[in-house]
Amino acid sequence: MSPGSAAKPANGTPAVPLHGWTPRALYIHIPFCTNKCFYCDFNSYVVEGQPVDAYLDALEREMERTVRDLPPETIRKVFVGGGTPTVLTPPQMKRFLDSVARHFPVAPDAEFTMEANPGTTDPAKLEAMLAGGVNRISFGAQSFDNGLLAAIGRIHEADDVVRSIANARAAGFRNLSIDLMFGLPRQTLKQLEDSVEKALELDLPHYSLYSLKVEENTLFHRLYERGELPLPEEEVEVAMFQHLRTRLSEAGYRQYEISNFAKPGFESRHNSTYWRNEPYYGLGAGAHGYARGERHMNVKGVQAYIEASGAGLPRKETNPVSAREAMEDFMMVGLRLLEGVRTADFRRQFGGASPEDVFGPVLAKLLEQGLLERFGSGADETGGAGYRLAEKGIPLGNEVFGAFL
Repeated sequence: MSPGSAAKPANGTPAVPLHGWTPRALYIHIPFCTNKCFYCDFNSYVVEGQPVDAYLDALEREMERTVRDLPPETIRKVFVGGGTPTVLTPPQMKRFLDSVARHFPVAPDAEFTMEANPGTTDPAKLEAMLAGGVNRISFGAQSFDNGLLAAIGRIHEADDVVRSIANARAAGFRNLSIDLMFGLPRQTLKQLEDSVEKALELDLPHYSLYSLKVEENTLFHRLYERGELPLPEEEVEVAMFQHLRTRLSEAGYRQYEISNFAKPGFESRHNSTYWRNEPYYGLGAGAHGYARGERHMNVKGVQAYIEASGAGLPRKETNPVSAREAMEDFMMVGLRLLEGVRTADFRRQFGGASPEDVFGPVLAKLLEQGLLERFGSGADETGGAGYRLAEKGIPLGNEVFGAFL
């Protein structure tokens, strides 16, 4: 099959990606931060001097136009990211969450996540968040080593993480998560081990554990280009990842995705939207969305976004997603989940085509290399059969995902 062609099921009809259903997930971007971290390439801006209220006005205009253009069904998953959404003041937070409720029918039992930085969630803000429907908070802890935190440009300290978790619990939040990073400049395995133990003392239901990626347009990238970013050796970073997997497993957490560990029932429902290649609304400056077979990216700059939302939907670009591209995305993001991808789900999205129809040689090679493994019966078309990362393939995930392009 040529790279740009769509698969054909048995009846000869071209497979059309069934990604045209109405999104049941909503992502909203708040692009403001207290400061810019040295590794961060997200669309974010230091909040001081920014027109935050004008941005919230613009965001509501985008909400109005979005639901007019694509009327929502019941929303099951909401994620507010950034930036740091919790830099909003309590009145701004209430106003923002009220606008979400006005325009989107969020289910009473929806997962409603908001990202937060330690130290930015005082009791009044937590009260506004809880009253507005937020029921899950993801804190960007990154490390429990104060020296490392300063070295990567974070302005909180380890004690701020502990206090923020305690405040959130006191306010009534139970579904809490923190991010930790490894592979940081000059980070040792012992430092990582210490941070993991301090993180586990918090007894949270969910942990996200990410390796540092040196992205363009960051301070770290400039240092890297000059040979001034002392990163751990590759074998040390591999040992860090293996320690994380082992230690969290021992503590009763299941690794359900390459970078995510949870107690049963606390897996991130919103992120599963991306991992299963399902559509979602994307609102705010620089936000991405996926609906009706198209991906869009919004205008990035704060003032540019405010002006664009006054004239219509603030799109920077909108691109149709071909059947082939959607199939590649399905395999690449789906295999991040340790449960893997199911043949039945692939057939459902792509008009009856199977993964073998489209990616037969790639799958065969990855199976032969021991990076993928089959599960279930190959003849089971109703649900059980599919592919997942083998144990050997988990630390080599990027190589596996790239094979489908």
